[in-house]
Amino acid sequence: MTPEEQALVQYRLERASEALDEAELLFESGHLRTYVNRLYYACFYAVSALLVTKGFSTSKHAHLRALLHKELIRPGIIPLEYGQLFDLLFNNRQ
Repeated sequence: MTPEEQALVQYRLERASEALDEAELLFESGHLRTYVNRLYYACFYAVSALLVTKGFSTSKHAHLRALLHKELIRPGIIPLEYGQLFDLLFNNRQ
């Protein structure tokens, strides 16, 4: 992986961690719709980081979802249940 790709992975993992922290605060304060949105983005950034390590990068949500299933779930790198959770969050993030 290039230094630029490594920096991108690190950045996206940091964003995932921030989004997860935000989700926890939102849940605790009863803002459940926004909580789901932040959970989705935590997953979005984490999956984005993982896909960079496999040579893929996209900022498009539907394309990321397709890559997740094609490159990580079908080959068995990530369990199907995680893909189903991502799909659920994807569909409910709005």
